[in-house]
Amino acid sequence: MNLTLKVIVGMALGVVVGLAINFSGLHYQGSFVQEFITGGLFYVVGKMFINALNMMVVPLVLFSLICGVCGIGDVKLLGKIGSKSFAFYVLTTAVAIASAIVIAGGLGIGEGMNATSEANFTAREAPPLTDVLINIIPTNPISAMARGEMLSIIFFAILFGISLLMVGIKATKVIELIEVLNETMMKMVTIIMALAPYAVFCLLAKAMAELGIDLFTQLIGYVVVLAGILLVHLFITLMFFLKVFSGLSPRIFLKKIRSVQVFAFSTSSSNATVPVTLRTVTERMGVNNSVASFTVPFGATINMDGTAIMQGVATVFIANMYGVDLGVGGYLTVIMMSVLASIGTAGVPGVGLIMLSMVFTQVGLPLEGIGLILGVDRLLDMLRTAVNVSGDAVVSLVVAKSEDKLDIEVFNNESLDDSDRGSIKVDREVGRDFAKAMATAYRGK
Repeated sequence: MNLTLKVIVGMALGVVVGLAINFSGLHYQGSFVQEFITGGLFYVVGKMFINALNMMVVPLVLFSLICGVCGIGDVKLLGKIGSKSFAFYVLTTAVAIASAIVIAGGLGIGEGMNATSEANFTAREAPPLTDVLINIIPTNPISAMARGEMLSIIFFAILFGISLLMVGIKATKVIELIEVLNETMMKMVTIIMALAPYAVFCLLAKAMAELGIDLFTQLIGYVVVLAGILLVHLFITLMFFLKVFSGLSPRIFLKKIRSVQVFAFSTSSSNATVPVTLRTVTERMGVNNSVASFTVPFGATINMDGTAIMQGVATVFIANMYGVDLGVGGYLTVIMMSVLASIGTAGVPGVGLIMLSMVFTQVGLPLEGIGLILGVDRLLDMLRTAVNVSGDAVVSLVVAKSEDKLDIEVFNNESLDDSDRGSIKVDREVGRDFAKAMATAYRGK
């Protein structure tokens, strides 16, 4: 059984066990199940797995991007890759929210519902765009890495890589060391992934035990429409985008992206999924590391397709509930605000709700309406993240193809899909040779 299939089985079992705990009534505040099973074992295992993924993000992005810059060797080409990536991410985000507003508006979700609710929501302040732009340049790169500030890390890694190129031949050993460190981080990803099926089971079981089905029955229209539009964007919009701009096969892409989508769904974090996304697009899809090392972490930071769709559907839903007619001008404002907010709030925790509160404030919708959809946002966030990382991979392929940085044979080789079996293998002969070399070096000293 390959790793992705194991993870899917873990997901299915997690949903079943979680719903069984919820339906049985054992998951009440202070119960043994809530204290020691869902809030204890499941929480600890799931959180440890997400922490392990997050642990790899900063060093992997740093080493991979420095290697990528040195591999390109041309600053002008790096500028082309960056500008293309930015343009494509903004384009897909704009298309995502526009289609969400059109479909949700056509279906009329929320009409006739009782808008009097005790639900409450306190909006967080979004940082000004000027602060976001200023903070791209870190005053302390070590501190930026410790806080996981992705845009600052990307800036420092690119500048460091360019500086190594300027040093020239004297920097060869440093570049070789960073390449070894990058390969080592990829092996670490393999080790962590071997534990994924068990962690995914715990994450899904805990989520379903807490959520249950009751919340969905109250907001069934919102949930179904939002999930449907997310799937339309994934299987139709993004695949059309992939085919038109790269000519690659959507079928092969969807087959190879499954493992990334599964991890994104389980963790609800684009950043935590970066190691899996990066390994998949480079090793299984043939994207050169010089492109993927930039587009993947950059996309995880500013690509908000799934979040933009949520904003469009939520805006239509709440506007209909409260009987507010936004009109064409209002919805155009929502589209523009969402695209700008996806850039202006990049890398900010809880970015989806911050963006939504900004949009609601701009068009005059009551912020307490956000409180109505918070209950089902957790599971829908999982689906949104799967759409986001799929968009990251699509843009990576499109940019790589346009710059002739894509190995078509690797992409078309379907045998590379899900090649790892979830086991950790060490070549014994290589290990013996390495041990001998280290022993000889030690005796020499």
